[in-house]
Amino acid sequence: MKTKTFNWGILGAGKIAGKFVQDLATVNGAVLYAVASRSMDKAEEFAEKHKVKNFYASYLELVEDENIDVIYVATPHTFHFEHSMLCLEHNKAVLCEKPFGINLEQVETMISKAKQKNIFLMEALWTQFLPHFQFVMDLLESKEYGDLLGLEADFGFNAPFDAEKRIYNKELGGGSLMDVGIYPVFLALSLLGNPEEITAEARIGSTGVDENCTVKLSYSNGAKALLYSAITETTPTTATLKFEKAMLIINSRFHEPSSVSIETNGKLETKEFPVTTHGYNFEAAHVQKMLDENRTESNLMTFEKSKKLISILDRIRKEINLEY
Repeated sequence: MKTKTFNWGILGAGKIAGKFVQDLATVNGAVLYAVASRSMDKAEEFAEKHKVKNFYASYLELVEDENIDVIYVATPHTFHFEHSMLCLEHNKAVLCEKPFGINLEQVETMISKAKQKNIFLMEALWTQFLPHFQFVMDLLESKEYGDLLGLEADFGFNAPFDAEKRIYNKELGGGSLMDVGIYPVFLALSLLGNPEEITAEARIGSTGVDENCTVKLSYSNGAKALLYSAITETTPTTATLKFEKAMLIINSRFHEPSSVSIETNGKLETKEFPVTTHGYNFEAAHVQKMLDENRTESNLMTFEKSKKLISILDRIRKEINLEY
């Protein structure tokens, strides 16, 4: 049986787009069809480096290309809404890099537009589709080690200070929470659900973004999640899950392809999940499966999950007085 092919367009030609297209090359039926940047030089350079058939110096040209089936939006955070809406308006299926939008209002508007146009839309939170994460989710569901009582997760890296760079630029949605803190929050949401209470504190730097952020989530069943993110220090970037009958560690870096260690009765066993790519191929393959099944919403990274995720992030930002 012939594999159905999907022509992919890449909107934005930055670092994350480069990693994504490297992995896309390993996905059955995926055709890297076109890339667009706001600069012709950058679009051409990206196309040459990654062997992309077509390149454009405007996003409008990309979305107007009738040969494109699905577009990966890889621009800075504050443009995700605008660019996803542009794709949807032109009837293109969308895989939008996380965070989906800057607030719940944006996310709800995007989802509403996708439903109105009956077009596929999904937040590109790649961790959801990684083998080690699926293993953890299956373990949780099986209750093999009882209930999950709580978790701790961190993600910090040391970004050299540059007020113009995206990570420190408030106008581009910079700061630790929306860039890397989203992963510990996503993990807590996936494993423990919606929190009842949220407390958070952050160090706001000279450019007005959170340089680190500590979050405590409390749940109605007594479970707690302690989360930390930073852009000024490198942290272990692990997740520790405390079950009734075991301690489980998602090893560094927990949000990307990794291994899982399980400690029971003083014995430690580590499960490996070897991956030969960066790991973006799993979400891309999932998108193609959804499109092949004529779905307009992922059955894993659902609209409801994206709405809950951004709602938690909104509440944390309110706690730390961070507005974009």
